[in-house]
Amino acid sequence: MSGGVDSSVTAALLKRQGYEVIGATMKLWSESPEETAAGPEEPERNCCALSAVEDARRVAQMLEIPHYVFNFQANFERDVIDYFTAEYLAGRTPNPCIACNHYIKFGAFWQRARELGAEFIATGHYARIEFDPRQQKYLLLKGLDEKKDQSYVLYHLTQEMLAHFLLPLGQLTKVETRALAAEFGFLVANKPESQEICFIPDNDYRRFLECRAPGKINPGDFISADGKVLGKHKGFACYTVGQRKGLGIALGQPMFVTAIDPANNRVTLGPENAIFADSLTARDVNWISAETPVSPFRALAKIRYNAAASPAEVFPLSDRRLSVRFDQKQRAITPGQSVVIYDDNRVIGGGVIE
Repeated sequence: MSGGVDSSVTAALLKRQGYEVIGATMKLWSESPEETAAGPEEPERNCCALSAVEDARRVAQMLEIPHYVFNFQANFERDVIDYFTAEYLAGRTPNPCIACNHYIKFGAFWQRARELGAEFIATGHYARIEFDPRQQKYLLLKGLDEKKDQSYVLYHLTQEMLAHFLLPLGQLTKVETRALAAEFGFLVANKPESQEICFIPDNDYRRFLECRAPGKINPGDFISADGKVLGKHKGFACYTVGQRKGLGIALGQPMFVTAIDPANNRVTLGPENAIFADSLTARDVNWISAETPVSPFRALAKIRYNAAASPAEVFPLSDRRLSVRFDQKQRAITPGQSVVIYDDNRVIGGGVIE
């Protein structure tokens, strides 16, 4: 229970359905004065704030269910913050929410829940789980609310996890969820959603990385594809493939980040057509069925959370890798982000773009 409308309604629906519900809030992150430049009210918007814990506790009291606070700050520091920092310092653009789901929600949190005797964990994600009796497999499906679907960030789930995971909001729209929250009398019914990464509430990645990796974010050269120096950048870790805004350089035409070279502290710029590509490879692949496909197949592939899934040919490779060849070129295929493979509304699997 994050203190938001989705997890609050999730708990209420499960209790209404007859489950014995335990509410649990994860304490993940405490910002030091050096690591936050946000104003006094800004941190209250994220799920790690003290107010979020209090909101969750009030909902639990209204539902008359036990409420626990699990302190996973050390886990979060190691598995999410350190990972996030290391990926940027390697010239990649990570998705920390996927790492948090994998290592924290479905790792440390699930372990703690089992210690309390829980048979299932439930979250407010907008996605669905169904059991296919013919295959004897659990299926991960998109949420019915296309605008809120969060199946993309759940592609790492295994069959064992799917068997112990409940997603009550997968059949609802966000509007319906808020209406239910009002019906239940929750004060969080109209609570705004946080759009920032929870541990960077001011969205200043550069400041955060400079605090986490002092001395490693240094100015370097912007170069063209043929190696010509175009100007100076603020540090390669401050940029991502496809970026145009915030480059701080005027070259007479719109220019975009096309490549990042951490070893030489260089960032390559080029015109917009240079950031389109029709193929990628991915590592650390998880197949939802737990079985690696034996031959190439047609599917839809999604290269970032807010991107549309596009028709492609998928080639399973050895060592938990795959490659994808799209029918049409994709804009800004970004190393460190995840590619997720779909068969219509069903998640087949996914991995981290190399």
